[in-house]
Amino acid sequence: MKTPLYKYYDQLIKKLGPQNWWPAETDFEVIIGAVLTQNTNWKNVEKAIGNLKKYNLLDPLKLLQIDSETLGELIKPSGYFNIKSKRLKNFLRWFNENYSLDIDKLKSQPLDNLREEILSISGIGKETADSILLYALSKLTFVVDAYTYRILTRHELVPYEIDYDGLKNEIESELPKDLKIYNEFHALLVNVGKNFCKKSEALCDKCPLNKFLEGKSPAI
Repeated sequence: MKTPLYKYYDQLIKKLGPQNWWPAETDFEVIIGAVLTQNTNWKNVEKAIGNLKKYNLLDPLKLLQIDSETLGELIKPSGYFNIKSKRLKNFLRWFNENYSLDIDKLKSQPLDNLREEILSISGIGKETADSILLYALSKLTFVVDAYTYRILTRHELVPYEIDYDGLKNEIESELPKDLKIYNEFHALLVNVGKNFCKKSEALCDKCPLNKFLEGKSPAI
């Protein structure tokens, strides 16, 4: 029997199709994008990554070696570039000291240990860590964000006072332990949050999840 959340996933994949997320050429690019996307939109991240590619710097050793000021200028389109430059440097130093800048070594680590390690890096929060783990390292952990919270609270599937870990655990307990489903469902919720279940207005009549709203009045 399908859980309520799996029915949501099923409906979204039928209506919106695969989202092909995370858009990147390499796993390392995913990691960079996950850090840069904090507090900005993806178009700005693409511009910043484009700058790194232009100068052939989308490489962990090269980024580790360049100074923070230069890195900050290159990623300027992503906003908060001085802060994000420091966060990238923090990640790169940890990556070098513990895993010799080897993605395969990262991937070989158990999820729980690796998540704890990444969360210990200054400037890396839970959403960024889970994005790196799921999309770059293919670890079975669900990414929770503001879109997830907004949609599921408006649909009365979780309480408003729920925190990040509580929401993450709730979703993981209802979904099949499947990497593809975790990947797609997060991306699909982002799509709905951006285009239908917006912060300022809920376009319920047009939303692919509309059929689940019977008897509910989403609060904005």
